[in-house]
Amino acid sequence: MSIFIDENTKVVVQGIGSQGTFHAQRNQDYGTRIVAGTHPKKGGTTWDELGVPVFATVKEAVDEAGANTSMVMVPAPFTKDAIFEAYEAGIETIVVITEGVPVHDMTEVYDTVVRRGGVRLIGPNCPGVISPGKANVGIIPADITMPGKVGLVSRSGTLTYQIMHELGQAGIGISTCIGIGGDPVIGTQFLDVIEAFANDPDTHAIAFVGEIGGSEEQLAGEWIRDNIPDTPVVGYIAGFEAPEGKQMGHAGAIVKEGGPGGESAAEKKEILEGYDIAVATNPSEAAQLMIRLLS
Repeated sequence: MSIFIDENTKVVVQGIGSQGTFHAQRNQDYGTRIVAGTHPKKGGTTWDELGVPVFATVKEAVDEAGANTSMVMVPAPFTKDAIFEAYEAGIETIVVITEGVPVHDMTEVYDTVVRRGGVRLIGPNCPGVISPGKANVGIIPADITMPGKVGLVSRSGTLTYQIMHELGQAGIGISTCIGIGGDPVIGTQFLDVIEAFANDPDTHAIAFVGEIGGSEEQLAGEWIRDNIPDTPVVGYIAGFEAPEGKQMGHAGAIVKEGGPGGESAAEKKEILEGYDIAVATNPSEAAQLMIRLLS
């Protein structure tokens, strides 16, 4: 099994410009079922590069092509409307790759689509989701990993790629990898993903990549301690050299001066290790910790 996407996933791409086309082609070449694209002025045409129809609306893509998942790659000012359109059309999983989405927009989206609507929203500002051997929705390079038993969840994209690559070199594959995004307001949190991994019979170990700022990693660690203490788990927190009050990379990666504590990399590491979770200080160490746990 896998979580969130699999071989039955049918993707409509919202945003069929150059980047949307490039990554949709990569996903299709991998075997992902890209069934449609949308463009308000190109409905009724064919997306030549992929050989699939283009509809004017997501609702048409759902009704006529059976789309159940959306990959959103529209510019940031239009992302809120694109998410709402997918939600109202009945899309089950919305993966938002776009970065720079205004926080106010995402606050409104989260309240309607996630909290009240119960739709699986991943991102924004994320690399997407891959279930190796089944489907890839987003920009994760598929050639660095293989099917396996490790579930991987991360705020970051590139750090995740390094861990997957090194695990793959050791012959260890991935059940599903989810990049949840590094913005202050995102649809799916660490704990949402880790609970899903815990309920997936094919995920036997978990790795998560966090960052400074916030407390999501600590909440996930506490849940792991209380619910799946025998599962091999490795954490990695990026930002050990980050000064207080300075944003580091992602909009959500900032330790607030005078905050409640527990937001720095060192503090998070100490808390997670108190939950008997192995914590790395760089991606290679994270991979090596997982390799040792599974050997």
